[in-house]
Amino acid sequence: MQRFLDKVVLITGAGSGIGRATAKRMAAEGARLMLVDRNEDGLKGTVDELPAGAEVQTRIVDVADEAAVEQCVNETIAHFGQLDVLCNNAGIAGGDYNIATEQSLETWQKIIGVNLYGVMLFTKYAARQMQTQGQGAIVNTASVAGIRSGAGGNAYSASKAGVINFTMTSACDLGQFNIRVNAVCPGLIETGMTKPVFDYARSNNKEQKLGARCELRRYGRPDEIAGAIAFLASDDASYVTGQALAVDGGNTASLNLPGMKV
Repeated sequence: MQRFLDKVVLITGAGSGIGRATAKRMAAEGARLMLVDRNEDGLKGTVDELPAGAEVQTRIVDVADEAAVEQCVNETIAHFGQLDVLCNNAGIAGGDYNIATEQSLETWQKIIGVNLYGVMLFTKYAARQMQTQGQGAIVNTASVAGIRSGAGGNAYSASKAGVINFTMTSACDLGQFNIRVNAVCPGLIETGMTKPVFDYARSNNKEQKLGARCELRRYGRPDEIAGAIAFLASDDASYVTGQALAVDGGNTASLNLPGMKV
């Protein structure tokens, strides 16, 4: 399939995990890419894995810095002349699993800044260009943690719930301009962000329990999320907007209490 032939796709958090897998998927389908991350080595690694001949630009950007985000979008348009798809994938977990009475405001501000403000800022500036073009697609990476508790700390879960809600409200704002906004909500996926979870399980002989509470009884791969992102960004989803698609092996389909599935 060449669903993104001659289309320009901007992907944040493209230096690893789901962002890298999305870049590879989009390039394989003909996209011209602007890849954004804070990790320069990660971006180089992604570029090295793209199909031969892929047209790609990279930028080092703090997604919570409004001036940097605006400059990145402007440079994308200046170089490619258009911007058709925005994939807001950049995110951090923060590592704060303290209970509500022991929360750190600094941690909340950092996580909300990247996970939620970053989505809002890139949407703000990318959608302006999409308005001018009369079309566009935005796909935000949320999480099952934004749907129900138990998949992340308080700040992370709140940030992803915010992404889901912003996906719906911005879809309502932008639909009149033929701009679609959707979100994917990954379950347990092996990425750099979840590496501590996987390292702990493997070092304690518990790898078989990873993903055991999902209906498919396994954890997911970044390319499986990239496939969902590509669908939502493509014309195959031309009548889909304002939706949050859980890609989680069925994790959110049941009550899923600890000990229910062995």
